[in-house]
Amino acid sequence: MPSEERAAVFRAVDVTKVYQMGEVQVHALRGVSLELHDHEFVVLLGASGSGKSTLLNILGGLDVPTSGSVRYLNTDLTASNAAELTYYRRENVGFVFQFYNLIPSLTARENVELITEIARSPMDALDALDMVHMKPRANHFPAQLSGGEQQRVAIARAIAKNPKVLLCDEPTGALDVQTGIVVLEAIARINRELGTTTAVITHNAAISQMADRVISLSDGQISGVHVNADKVAANELQW
Repeated sequence: MPSEERAAVFRAVDVTKVYQMGEVQVHALRGVSLELHDHEFVVLLGASGSGKSTLLNILGGLDVPTSGSVRYLNTDLTASNAAELTYYRRENVGFVFQFYNLIPSLTARENVELITEIARSPMDALDALDMVHMKPRANHFPAQLSGGEQQRVAIARAIAKNPKVLLCDEPTGALDVQTGIVVLEAIARINRELGTTTAVITHNAAISQMADRVISLSDGQISGVHVNADKVAANELQW
């Protein structure tokens, strides 16, 4: 069905975020309203300080807005307490960050299994690694892997719990352009094959062609939205 008719997984309304830095107030978000839809792949673009990481953290339940509301399906995240947000993150959200945060003493498979051991309905660790083409390296330690390979293991770890949402904050920030494209293609494949609602912060221009929508932020506000009509049309045929 058309993207505008898909179920809204996230609905943010007039979200603001103000940080108190000593005597100075920093306005990270200034009245942001948006929806992210079921199966959608969205890219958040913007200069440093534009508010995109703050927005992603609020969607992921890692931070709370100063004002406004954020709903995930039927859950009002802005009315949730710390324990409820922890449960929300554990059950629904996979995170991928710029730095891989793999445990050096564990193999790729064992790093992924850390998540599968606590998830309610996890994927097999090897299946998760296979989705990012890292199954042949399952028994290698992080020090034996390149940066791009480590990031793909981190992605496998994020998706191993079968999250409904995948949030990626600069997943290619520590990688060269070509390696970054490989990592972004892995994220796009997960979105396509698992139907996971995906939001990615990146400066890699190649990702724009992979996304359903590109949302630009500037000075804590949405400054533009570009819809990739060809990608949306392809998704309509699939979903």
